[in-house]
Amino acid sequence: MVDFGSNLKELRLKHKMTQKELADKIGVTKSVVSYYELQERSPSPEILIKLSRIFHVTKDYLLGIEHTHTIDISNLSSEQLTVIEQLIKLFESDDK
Repeated sequence: MVDFGSNLKELRLKHKMTQKELADKIGVTKSVVSYYELQERSPSPEILIKLSRIFHVTKDYLLGIEHTHTIDISNLSSEQLTVIEQLIKLFESDDK
């Protein structure tokens, strides 16, 4: 979990959240969020799941294992999803 603290802080700031706001969302104190960011404490699996859902990233990304983000597409229409799938195929074919 080498990058967990810095990844968490980066995501929190990117989403314009204070430590207190994030703490309230995951059910811990502001101090605990501070400890996570300073890497003085490690989150439980349950907290990791909450954080990944809040920030729409994988648990591996939070832990510094993976360096890509996921995209939340749950609110997109089927037409929008079709366009995204077509763009992905277009980008993949450009890589070859």
